[in-house]
Amino acid sequence: MAEKEHALSETRIRRIATEVSAVCPAFDAEAFTNEVLADLPRLGLKERITRTSEALGTHLPVTGMKAVDVLLRSLPATPDMAGVESDFGLYIYAPHSAFVAGHCRTREDLEPALDALRRMTSYFSAEDAMRYFLRDFPEETLKVIETWTGDPDHRVRRLASESTRPRLPWSVNIPLEPGAGLPVLDRLCDDPSRFVRQSVANHLHDIAEDDLALVLDTLSRWREAGRVKQTDFDFIARQALRTRLKKGDDAAYEFLGYPSNPPVELSSIRLEHTQVRIGDTLSFTADLTAAAASKLRVNYVISSPTKTAKRRVKVYVLKTTEVEAGQTITLSKRHCLRSTATVALMPGSYTLELQVNGRGFGTEEFQVLAA
Repeated sequence: MAEKEHALSETRIRRIATEVSAVCPAFDAEAFTNEVLADLPRLGLKERITRTSEALGTHLPVTGMKAVDVLLRSLPATPDMAGVESDFGLYIYAPHSAFVAGHCRTREDLEPALDALRRMTSYFSAEDAMRYFLRDFPEETLKVIETWTGDPDHRVRRLASESTRPRLPWSVNIPLEPGAGLPVLDRLCDDPSRFVRQSVANHLHDIAEDDLALVLDTLSRWREAGRVKQTDFDFIARQALRTRLKKGDDAAYEFLGYPSNPPVELSSIRLEHTQVRIGDTLSFTADLTAAAASKLRVNYVISSPTKTAKRRVKVYVLKTTEVEAGQTITLSKRHCLRSTATVALMPGSYTLELQVNGRGFGTEEFQVLAA
């Protein structure tokens, strides 16, 4: 079964109908189910969520916040009783928060609608629905979100960070400055939940795309304050700067203790084969010798052809380590040249480069043949 079908499947649509009709007998469960299932096979996951939400609006006997009240009462008593096994929740409850965003996004309903999303996020993350409120009522919504940083449910605290991310994937843009969510992050940076801290790191990562200096200043404040355990701080910083590291940004490397001009020498890259087929494995080795003790992050970069003239460049982490003066280490990797759902590899001339702390150290060319 495909992921989208499992996430919001026929079985789950029927379960929504059963749960809603249990608290609202006037809800036409059969008509709702038949309407959604008629369209389900041709829809992607996000479209399934929207379609289910629309059908709830059609068949619930009440509208607005009265309808939201029905949906809230239809939720099992606890996320555990609903079968929620992950912090993110169950897609079966995604249409519920989508309904709130689609039917109650008014100034009059703002406070109760946001509170409904706060309650629903424990069953399925309401981050996408929250974005529409942030888009239409940014200041008012942000004020409410800031109060959630002290919520006893870590999923609500995570929502405070996740919903305000500048570049949240698969969601609408919001009219906030990149650093608008920093007061939220300041309260959550030492959160006891890894789920929350991961969101804090991803939020900083989004900001770093536009304003690296702001992220480094923020991380410096947290480090100097000593609020965040060292291991947790290191995790947040690495995750926040991961793309900047792949881009070879000196400031990001230096912040994490990697010298931007590493005292190392690399041998030539040794390829096991200079011709490989799509689906085969590219194997390579190289020797690194350190002239002085240093902290190192080694990346390898594969440049490949595309259907357009522009080449695709992908950076991968090979090794992070600390070396002593005079030490030589052997770097090796087996990389599968496999197409994915989003990237189709093409035959042609490829190049492989090794980078140490963002600096390039030699390139080798190899040929990729059709599978």
